[in-house]
Amino acid sequence: MVGQVIKVGIADLQFAKSPDVLRTSGLGSCVGVVVYDATLKMAGMAHVMLPDSTSAKKSAFNPFKYADTAIPLLINTLLEDGARKFALKAKIAGGAQMFSFSSSNDMLRVGVRNVDAVKEALKAYRVPIIAEDVYGNSGRTIEFSPETTRLSVRTVSQGTKEI
Repeated sequence: MVGQVIKVGIADLQFAKSPDVLRTSGLGSCVGVVVYDATLKMAGMAHVMLPDSTSAKKSAFNPFKYADTAIPLLINTLLEDGARKFALKAKIAGGAQMFSFSSSNDMLRVGVRNVDAVKEALKAYRVPIIAEDVYGNSGRTIEFSPETTRLSVRTVSQGTKEI
């Protein structure tokens, strides 16, 4: 049985229960974060654009855009919907270096900073990362099935793989 595809936009956050699947595309330096409870076949996906909300403009603030605000929302919403804290696991993909810079300025290395921020946020909640497909220089589209807990990662250069 195949459910519907729930699209997760850029700087967005969505949830699904089996048989539905979650999909996001356009993951360059952004990181797709999936947190799920395998037994209950439920999951949430965040499309994180930036590592840290502290420099964000407060007027049109989007908490889904930043690792430090999206991941707490993702985890807490899953728990409110019945997921069990001890059962939560994560899979992540993205964080590519889409442009080459001659500078060694870390501010330009958004992909690496995004991955680090996502890992820190998940660690703070003690949610283990079961699989990851990060870095490189290719954009990705990912799709997660709460039914199988497989994360399908498609890149232009390497085709599709499941983690």
